[in-house]
Amino acid sequence: MSVNQQTHTGPPYGQPQPGYQGYQQPAYGGQPLPGVPHSQYGVYNGPMPGYQQPVPPQGCFPSLGFPSKGSPVSFNSDTSLAPNFIGSVRAPSTSGTSLSSGHLGYSPFGQGDVQNGIPASTAPMQRPPASQPFLPGSAPVPVSQTSMLQQYGPPPASVQQLSNHMAGMTIGSTSTSAPPPAGLGYGAPRPPTMPGPPLPVQTAAGPPTSQPNHVSSPPPPPSTLSGPYPGPPMSGLRGPPPPTHPPQPGYQMQQNGSFEQVRGPQTNYGGAYPGTPNYGSQPGPPPPPKRLDPDSIPSPQLNELPPQQKPRHRIDPDAIPSPIQVIEDDRSNRGSEPFVTGVRGQVPPLVTTNFLVKDQGNASPRYIRCTSYNIPCTSDMAKQSQVPLAAVIKPLATLPPDETLPYLVDHGESGPVRCNRCKAYMCPFMQFIEGGRRFQCCFCSCVTEVPPHYFQHLDHTGKRVDFYDRPELSLGSYEFLATVDYCKNNKFPSPPAFIFMIDVSYNAVKSGLVRLICEELKSLLDYLPREGNMEESAIRVGFVTYNKVLHFYNVKSSLAQPQMMVVSDVADMFVPLLDGFLVNVNESRTVIISLLDQIPEMFADTRETETVFGPVIQAGLEALKAAECAGKLFIFHTSLPIAEAPGKLKNRDDKKLINTDKEKTLFQPQTSFYNNLAKDCVAQGCCVDLFLFPNQYLDVATLGIVTYQTGGSIYKYAYFQLETDQDRFLNDLRRDVQKEVGFDAVMRVRTSTGIRATDFFGAFFMSNTTDVEMAGLDCDKTITVEFKHDDKLSEDSGALLQCALLYTSCAGQRRLRIHNLSLNCCTQLADLYRNCETDTLINYLAKYAYRGVLNSPVKTVRDALINQCAQILACYRKNCASPSSAGQLILPECMKLLPVYLNCVLKSDVLQPGPEVTTDDRAYIRQLVTSMDVAETNVFFYPRLLPVTKADVDSDSLPAAIRNSEERLSKGDIYLLENGLNIFVWVGVNVQQGLIQNLFGVSSFSQISSTLNTLPVLENPFSKKVRSIIDMLQVQRSRYMKLIIVKQEDKLEMLFKQFLVEDKSLTGGASYVDFLCHMHKEIRQLLS
Repeated sequence: MSVNQQTHTGPPYGQPQPGYQGYQQPAYGGQPLPGVPHSQYGVYNGPMPGYQQPVPPQGCFPSLGFPSKGSPVSFNSDTSLAPNFIGSVRAPSTSGTSLSSGHLGYSPFGQGDVQNGIPASTAPMQRPPASQPFLPGSAPVPVSQTSMLQQYGPPPASVQQLSNHMAGMTIGSTSTSAPPPAGLGYGAPRPPTMPGPPLPVQTAAGPPTSQPNHVSSPPPPPSTLSGPYPGPPMSGLRGPPPPTHPPQPGYQMQQNGSFEQVRGPQTNYGGAYPGTPNYGSQPGPPPPPKRLDPDSIPSPQLNELPPQQKPRHRIDPDAIPSPIQVIEDDRSNRGSEPFVTGVRGQVPPLVTTNFLVKDQGNASPRYIRCTSYNIPCTSDMAKQSQVPLAAVIKPLATLPPDETLPYLVDHGESGPVRCNRCKAYMCPFMQFIEGGRRFQCCFCSCVTEVPPHYFQHLDHTGKRVDFYDRPELSLGSYEFLATVDYCKNNKFPSPPAFIFMIDVSYNAVKSGLVRLICEELKSLLDYLPREGNMEESAIRVGFVTYNKVLHFYNVKSSLAQPQMMVVSDVADMFVPLLDGFLVNVNESRTVIISLLDQIPEMFADTRETETVFGPVIQAGLEALKAAECAGKLFIFHTSLPIAEAPGKLKNRDDKKLINTDKEKTLFQPQTSFYNNLAKDCVAQGCCVDLFLFPNQYLDVATLGIVTYQTGGSIYKYAYFQLETDQDRFLNDLRRDVQKEVGFDAVMRVRTSTGIRATDFFGAFFMSNTTDVEMAGLDCDKTITVEFKHDDKLSEDSGALLQCALLYTSCAGQRRLRIHNLSLNCCTQLADLYRNCETDTLINYLAKYAYRGVLNSPVKTVRDALINQCAQILACYRKNCASPSSAGQLILPECMKLLPVYLNCVLKSDVLQPGPEVTTDDRAYIRQLVTSMDVAETNVFFYPRLLPVTKADVDSDSLPAAIRNSEERLSKGDIYLLENGLNIFVWVGVNVQQGLIQNLFGVSSFSQISSTLNTLPVLENPFSKKVRSIIDMLQVQRSRYMKLIIVKQEDKLEMLFKQFLVEDKSLTGGASYVDFLCHMHKEIRQLLS
């Protein structure tokens, strides 16, 4: 097809194309649907198959000649910045000038075969001829969201001014102006570097055939919406088939995402579309860049509005970068190939893509993800870009079953081989010299003798001949067995212990919680973590109950009945027994079962409402000290500890402090007692996991300090009720007790000369500037490390990180786990911007902001976030994008989702709480996010929204996700929304009766109960499918998500709408469209 040929408009982003069997539609994890061939069109992130990849002409840098990874969204520069913007698309000029080399931007929006949200129209529309003058106001507008709150910037003076404002906006091009055709799609033009003659414009008549992702109310007549929800079945294109021109010479193919070496042409992508005769299998040159213009595109479902009802135009949200599209594209491009870690500085697939990792010398992205894989050579360049250099490290991450766990290397009594000077551990980047007798450290360049027992000859390439036999020479991640020198007091550790400490005050007993915990522990004790092939767990257990005083239990195997000992002097805590407190489960099983039966009866009639908290942790700590072992306390606690004791707290909750300079005190502990206690716990290896069951303010900010600084986890069940919260609590408890955990852990990150680790975020304690100390570190916890330059780096040698974690396994074995990663270094900013990872960047920025609220007013933190991101994007615009009018917003390809995700962080409860969000909720979320990995922050800030009525009941895959906006919801459908903590099931008012019967077992919408916390188990395919989707989502998350049924127009819907993060929030948070405008204004101010 000719370069100016418009491709057909397809269904909305991320939706399958029913009429074309050929567009690969992956499920959530990126598994392709069975039996679906690949598309002829080069999937979004790679070049089109069938194209030669020509060498760029001399002197043309692919990275600089066009805004190569820019997704230029341009705005008119000379008008006030209205929040309502982004319209449709404009065709290129046909004035006869040839396309100048290197000035066409790269569009973010997919090939011509997948487009987003142009309505199916009832009457065929002729496209206007290309030379027709532009008429503002000619397009209808959507009903929904007409009067948006103007959060940023004054509204335009008139509709004319608004259209002027819009006229400058482009996606995909820097400055080609021309009259708009009637209803173009958002095809992805390939940027030409084409010296040839001008190409004719081919316009195809006929209506666009895609359909919006939503149905606004009232629902349109059936003629508008043909076919099932995600898009009408297409019966081929209406209009003439495009002519097949031979490819024009000189097309420089651009790759997407992380550029050259990463997202290159994938070898095994299929060829032509089957069943689309009007597309030749020889792809022609790409279509032209298209301009965004508000008035040339019909807005969904408004064709039938009378003229006087047409509200003021707003931007079409489908014209701005879509998270769903980016996720889908990455899945289809990178989900099928294993990610092989042998090459330095490769950007891994997104966390939302399901891919296999093959370790060939760099740590798997499951262990380490970086904000950028190509870092600036100098600190000046890093400061100029403002892109933070950080790594999110998850040292004990769980791997999928088809990946190999790190090998355990035992060097005997001599221990692991290390550099003499910087103490870095042997790794694949060490250089052996002098025939293998010495090695040069890759971190500090010091030369060290190879110990005699470790000597091996080198082959002709300078590699040791045992290279592939030694994990530490050939793999990115491995473990060493530590020698006694790595142990406390120079003696090997004992196996750790678990102590269960149960609040038996009136609230805990009355709610049924105490009985529930005791019943569950009877069976759970058989599932304590154990080393690989061990028959039983080496972990010993102990039990304490408490209210205002503490009760210790002797459960020695020789006793017929457990014995209780009470310590009422809580001011001076001690453990009243040594022998019989910590025991082996199998040896003392009968005594333990007897105790767990008796505890609920013993306290059944209690009237004690007050509790202590500090002494409980002190008791656990003293018990571990006496037993000379590390371990974990599982504390089940219900109320603010107001009883007279160390660590006593008062109720200081004060909503009036919100949005004042004193708001930060709400996040700070109210006493230093718990900080000091945490320090003692870390020294002993005593990790604290806290299960909270509050009915009112509990001061999570203070109680959580010990948990947070010892590397533990907090779980919170507000207003706990047995029937609704039991499943969630028990699932969390089971997983928490069973998961892999390392004790008494110390982590150090070493870097090659030129950068160093300067800042750390996560649940840990630091007594110096380099060592991250954790009493416990489990498989879900991450530590985020920021790096700064202390010297120049070189492009040749790159930069290296080595994360070394020393810990005690659950069997009491002292180990070192090592993760190595090599990064590229660059002298061109464009190389930095094309190797960034936005999900990791957002993970870092959220943690940075959430720490900021401890010391600064929330508004200051929010402004700093916006300012930093504006600087990142302004630096790209100024230094990497090709020159164009200031009215354009140009985003780097890798960062085109930065604005939408940043807006989600700004609207989160910590930084912008709604009236119903409690102080405890905010402190809880703040601590939770600080330890989250990249996949968890991704779904937490931009929840996943799935239309389950569209799910294929016969397949195992998830339905394609849709964007988080109310206008994407149809009244006739049911949706699931998950964010890692909750799953909402939203039911539209017009859902068919049969579906309601199949899913809820009731006959009408009004009979669905909003208090359900699980779906009824019904024997029909739809019920099974929806429950299996929920189970799949639960398995992917580290916590059991609470299920909430939301009926449309019900009171719970207000809660649900807060998670539709692309919309304006009730608390005043901007919509995505408004925020993008605001960011553009900030960038322009920086550039001017």
